[in-house]
Amino acid sequence: MKADVVVMGAGYAGLAAAEAVQAQGRSVVVVEARDRVGGRTRTDVMDDGLWLDIGGQWVGPGQDRLYDLARRMGREVWPSHTKGKSVLHFGGKRSEYEGLIPKTLPPLALLNLAWGFKRLEWMARRVPVEAPWEARRAATLDQRTMGDWLRRNLPHPKARAMMQVAIEAVFAMHPDEISLLHGLFYLHSGEGLENLTNSAGGAQQDRVAGGMQGLAEAWTERLVEGGVELMLEAPVRVVEQDEVGVVVHTDKGVVRGEYGICTLPPATTLDVEFRPGMPERRRAWCEGMRPGQVIKCFAVYERPFWRVRGLSGEAVGDQGPVHVSFDGTPPEIEEGVLVGFFEGRAATRWADETVERRQEAVVAAFARFFGDQALTPVRYVDHVWPQEEWSKGCYAGVAGPGVVTTVGKSAREPFGRVRWAGTETAIRWSGYIEGAIRSGTRAAEEIADV
Repeated sequence: MKADVVVMGAGYAGLAAAEAVQAQGRSVVVVEARDRVGGRTRTDVMDDGLWLDIGGQWVGPGQDRLYDLARRMGREVWPSHTKGKSVLHFGGKRSEYEGLIPKTLPPLALLNLAWGFKRLEWMARRVPVEAPWEARRAATLDQRTMGDWLRRNLPHPKARAMMQVAIEAVFAMHPDEISLLHGLFYLHSGEGLENLTNSAGGAQQDRVAGGMQGLAEAWTERLVEGGVELMLEAPVRVVEQDEVGVVVHTDKGVVRGEYGICTLPPATTLDVEFRPGMPERRRAWCEGMRPGQVIKCFAVYERPFWRVRGLSGEAVGDQGPVHVSFDGTPPEIEEGVLVGFFEGRAATRWADETVERRQEAVVAAFARFFGDQALTPVRYVDHVWPQEEWSKGCYAGVAGPGVVTTVGKSAREPFGRVRWAGTETAIRWSGYIEGAIRSGTRAAEEIADV
């Protein structure tokens, strides 16, 4: 098979790249390892029609390209359920609150936590998203971890514990494993920690009807109708290139093109053999971008009983292994759905447990938040993202200490006739679906006039 451009990966970055290449009047083939499109989004549909976004699911203000895509594909966008009070379960005590920061914390903890949010916002705005390695004191920031910053700046243990929950919810990684410079870049890229942890008015504000994989499938159908060729169950094994083109070897055959756009996650890019070899700096960047660790969990109930009690379904607690929950109920069903997460080290510890053991832990956490009714769901579903072969984790790759200042520039540097995309390479909304879309478009633009 032959095309002008070979796109590797049919997630949102790959589909965006294919659309942009197609708009240039060039032919394009998309090769994908999975038997589906959507990448690190995934929507499972139950026998009774209930659908659950097993992967990425939210869209919020500022994510204009994702909103535009939903509009173009005729997909309704509806707000997450946030009406009612949220729950805080901390130090064995349960309370209810309104707003982002629980006002029920002890006064000194509340002041320390609020200051921490503002301080991180201030620091993040001073890291240039186009080149975080050029930030003032970049080398020092890159050698420190977000955990180091928490211990230095949040002396109150309850404030520090709350901030750790927030950071793990955003990065799916323990703060001690995240470069402070990378963390600040990520926060700036996503318009701030408050925005990334908020529902109403924040990154968790809206959902797309039918789920994010359904949106990707509708987009793919449109692209295929326009002439894009798609190969599923075709993992990339070898990428050869010379001065005239690229040859991509997959399990379904060989595809030749003038250019290649690789949108694979950093961790899976390492499994591809490049001839000549991938630049060492780029390889080191891939190695340093460890995939986030998360198990996403759903408990389905006959009714959203928490709403009757004036609760939003959002909760946060300091007792693991599940620290946060959201109301994940689609608007057209009578059942109620609570969503929770094992994140970071908790995901690593629980990945090899049985689904029954994970269910016990999840519903116990939900019961702490919402009462004993949460102990008896009619259905439980979870997905262990670290065990998925073609992702190796979620939500995105996270840089450890020293990565950004030593090899960060290589993330987007062209490699002969290969261009790089994927949400980890995005300048704005890095780590999110929006960032993936932007990265794919940017990679296609790099070859537009070549």
